[in-house]
Amino acid sequence: MPTWGWSPPMLEHEVSEAMDDALPDVPTEPGPRTSARRRAVHVTEHAEREFIWTTDDFDRIRKLIRERAGIHLHAGKQAMAYSRVSRRLRETGHKRFHDYLNWLEQQDEAEWQEFVNVLTTNLTAFFREPHHFIELAHWFKQHPGGPWHIWSCAASTGEEAYSIAMVAQEVLGERSGLKVLASDIDTRVLERAAQGVFRTDHLKGLSDERLRRFFLRGTGANAGLVRVRPPLRDAVEFMPLNLIEGAWPFKQPLDVVFCRNVMIYFDAATQRRVLERLHRAMRPGALLFVGHAEHFSDARDLFVLRGKTLYERL
Repeated sequence: MPTWGWSPPMLEHEVSEAMDDALPDVPTEPGPRTSARRRAVHVTEHAEREFIWTTDDFDRIRKLIRERAGIHLHAGKQAMAYSRVSRRLRETGHKRFHDYLNWLEQQDEAEWQEFVNVLTTNLTAFFREPHHFIELAHWFKQHPGGPWHIWSCAASTGEEAYSIAMVAQEVLGERSGLKVLASDIDTRVLERAAQGVFRTDHLKGLSDERLRRFFLRGTGANAGLVRVRPPLRDAVEFMPLNLIEGAWPFKQPLDVVFCRNVMIYFDAATQRRVLERLHRAMRPGALLFVGHAEHFSDARDLFVLRGKTLYERL
């Protein structure tokens, strides 16, 4: 029977390659881009395409995902949209995008969630942008007494949220009671995040101390995988959340928000709406960590830059 255990310390140079089929695939960006020159009635000339696909189908997908999730797909994303939404055509038995999209608009929330899931890009890693976690550790040292209200608002498969919780437990101890709220619009990746199971190659770069303290190595049928230890897993609460729709579930003002590499998928108007919502949800002086390509000079009335991709709520 497969078991989880910690066989001698899993040092970084001992981390083995993962089994390709150990966990469900995370979508990645496809290769070549498809031109959007031709219009509605023209079916693309790629004879190898599995489904009938027109530029009007792409324009319609762009409109629907923008309305539903705020995601702006530019004209060069035709190949990506075809590849990802094709999964739903296969699952639902449709042969043309036109027919699937007509059907989608008559469906309940479950199929809309699947549509959003396939068009969401998930790219993350443990301690991505390491300087952010140095700043976070410093903040915890300045606020040792709590309570702490921390949000990872694009948690993907959980690496960011678990990294936040690791820093908190290193500074505050496992019995601090800190809970990191972690959300994402993609329900599939949240299911994986909640399991706390990762391929061993996802842990490259973690120190030996963190590997020993926070992870268990899989044995038997789970060889090549690791699982977060219960104290770390219990420190994170995962939930689905759409940043542009519905109410946010916070009863207390937030102290720290990680909203990294999210705004780059929104247009300027949507960025402003989300920043205003963040401003209302955060206490004055709270910290907002953003992605390395995100800059909010047009929101100086809401946030002031305090460091490298680090803002303070005014």
